Amino acid sequence: MPDETPDFISARIEPKLDWLGAIEAIEKGHRAPRAESTDSFLYRGRDTLLSRAAWIDGMGALVKTATVFPENATRDLPVVNGSAALYSDQDGRLEAFVDFHLLTKWKTAADSLFAARHLARPESRKITLVGAGAVARSMYDAYRAVFPQAEFTIWTRRIEAAEAFAENLERACAEPDLERAVSGADIICTATMSQSPIIKGAWLRPGQHLDLIGAFRPDMREADDEALRRATLFVDSFDTTLDHIGELKIPLQEGVIKREKVVADFYGICDGSFIRPDPQAITICKNGGGAHLDLMILRYISAQWARHKSLCA
Repeated sequence: MPDETPDFISARIEPKLDWLGAIEAIEKGHRAPRAESTDSFLYRGRDTLLSRAAWIDGMGALVKTATVFPENATRDLPVVNGSAALYSDQDGRLEAFVDFHLLTKWKTAADSLFAARHLARPESRKITLVGAGAVARSMYDAYRAVFPQAEFTIWTRRIEAAEAFAENLERACAEPDLERAVSGADIICTATMSQSPIIKGAWLRPGQHLDLIGAFRPDMREADDEALRRATLFVDSFDTTLDHIGELKIPLQEGVIKREKVVADFYGICDGSFIRPDPQAITICKNGGGAHLDLMILRYISAQWARHKSLCA
């Protein structure tokens, strides 16, 4: 039997995971005691070292470190790498040292899928993916779990990349015009490395939902001021977005929006505030991630792994 390396274990466990189970794990986690979490960032030019830690009473603790090297794309290497460690809630012992890419894939996509399930109109059928990297590929699979009849439009700065992405997907096509791709969608998902806004509020129409994933640094944004003014705003976590990520940090500092403009984070499922206000509203949710979400998803993955191993015993 092969050694149980992270890649080997990931290949075995991933077919046992499903997106509905992942977002149920996020909901369960947000009905538990509120997470304690902290982030730290170090920068060298465009390169980033991000460390995140979270502790949820009854669930345990997690520390995750990511390196983000944008120039790796030119070297045919992953832009994002890292590791994650899970610790017992009872005695603090290390329970698992897990595959960073498996965990990040399922956490990031489940984060935005959770938001879309609560904020997008249930009858949404047209989804635009802005970007054609690994996150966009995960979002294609994730959205189909909740919106199985969806048709996808792919936009990237290079139409060739969008065409290559769409070529082997069901009900997907490339679109060279970003405005047309955005204005024609029910759900728009941005997963780019852009530092300046690429989504213009003037393109948005009533009833749309916008999942913002890409920006993760204080100097990064994907949506312009007008988009934020026109929309009802949500975040996955107040603690990891408002004061840390340029998407909201910059417009808050410049007075473009006020803090109360951001209606709720995922903990709002407990009091009913994390919900689309009306069918004609434009909703935006900023996906900022956070180690507490990694912890929730890792507990889901661990449970599936334990179940799989017991069935194979």
